[in-house]
Amino acid sequence: MEAQQKTHRGLDSGGRGEAPRAADRGAESMTANPETESPSAYDRLMEEICERENLKQALKRVKANKGAPGVDGMTVHALPGFLREHWLSIRATLLNGTYKPQPVRRVEIPKPDGGGVRKLGIPCALDRFIQQAVLQVLQRQWDPTFSDSSYGFRPGRSAHQAVAQAQSYIQSGHRWVVDLDLEKFFDRVSHDILMSRVAKRVCDRRVLKLIRSFLRAGVMENGLVGATDEGAPQGGPLSPLLSNLMLDDFDRELARRGLRFVRYADDSNVYVRSERAGQRVMEGLKAFLSGKLKLKVNEAKSAVARPHTRKFLGFTFSDRVQVKRRIAPKALARFKDRIRELTQRTRGVSVDRLIGTLKRYMTGWRGYFGFCETPSVLRKLDEWVRRRLRCFLWKQWKLSRTRFRELIARGVSRDLAAQTVGSPHSVWRLSCSPALNIALSNRYFRSLGLPSVGPVG
Repeated sequence: MEAQQKTHRGLDSGGRGEAPRAADRGAESMTANPETESPSAYDRLMEEICERENLKQALKRVKANKGAPGVDGMTVHALPGFLREHWLSIRATLLNGTYKPQPVRRVEIPKPDGGGVRKLGIPCALDRFIQQAVLQVLQRQWDPTFSDSSYGFRPGRSAHQAVAQAQSYIQSGHRWVVDLDLEKFFDRVSHDILMSRVAKRVCDRRVLKLIRSFLRAGVMENGLVGATDEGAPQGGPLSPLLSNLMLDDFDRELARRGLRFVRYADDSNVYVRSERAGQRVMEGLKAFLSGKLKLKVNEAKSAVARPHTRKFLGFTFSDRVQVKRRIAPKALARFKDRIRELTQRTRGVSVDRLIGTLKRYMTGWRGYFGFCETPSVLRKLDEWVRRRLRCFLWKQWKLSRTRFRELIARGVSRDLAAQTVGSPHSVWRLSCSPALNIALSNRYFRSLGLPSVGPVG
């Protein structure tokens, strides 16, 4: 799921690196306008990062997020014991500004749309812990200053809210979208431009030095460490916040121009009333991004188009008077590809184990894509999944006598069972035959624990 992968990118994809919700924080008075605050309000920021309660919360979050080990091989389960033994010396390096993060470990994962791979940089567990502690303090201060039209990687905000906001713009008559995709955004962020934005909000030089050291820690790939002169590696807790800071200038420019927009990480949609207006906005924004932020728009993935022809966070929209949220065709195709993979006969798994695997996948998928407003599509997916399972079991039964015996045992008449076993039709056609619908009914699959992605009832 794209949006999930960004959604889906980022990251990930879920609560990695989140700070407490805005309503829970008590430092709002320090954050209303970072550019007008006295430096004295921030020159002990590192001490705030190293406070016991902040560190306890950071450790809890890192353990909950799990994640693979970094270059040192330390797991998050081993981290608490390591901190008990070494925290005093680590804290001293943070407070005196000499902490040195380790290089990140390069991991490549396939993009959900099949368009190549996404490069992640996995920090070691200790660096993830420190990044999380920094994030929690900075996000409390920075998040209230970000645009209301920015939804990605922010406490109390979600992809569903972004999709609903886009839908409301289309419903109000803005039926052209300027769909902007930034080319390799996380790989090409300028460190100097990013750090200049950080320096406007942070006066503690130790924190500035620490953030830059995370950006320049290097990447280990195939046993060799390479320098990182640009980019903010996806995979660490701090990168999403830094990406939102980097694109805050972009959000402000969109607002200054009076445009209706929705941004989720590096995925931005601007809604306008005509194609001509969209083309004008597209050219202006490309010039702004390249000139001011040194970022490049991916021409192949960006366009001015009708919203129903584009996808946004895994969804698209109906082209009708009443705009409805629909699941994007690519997201539906990925769902079917995954189910086909899980129900391959060659997997050699029991039906109970298969249902358990399907349950985990389908429950998560429904939790995200159930936000669509097309229940008939979800019902058809349920029917399709059950047909795949009937095919799976029919192939597992394999021999004619086994198939006949199983059908009889499950309430099928002898004549119908014999007719079905001797049928020349394909397995897929037989999967909706009367005999298999009786023997492997919807109720039977529910009794095994198979969930539904569609409306219940």
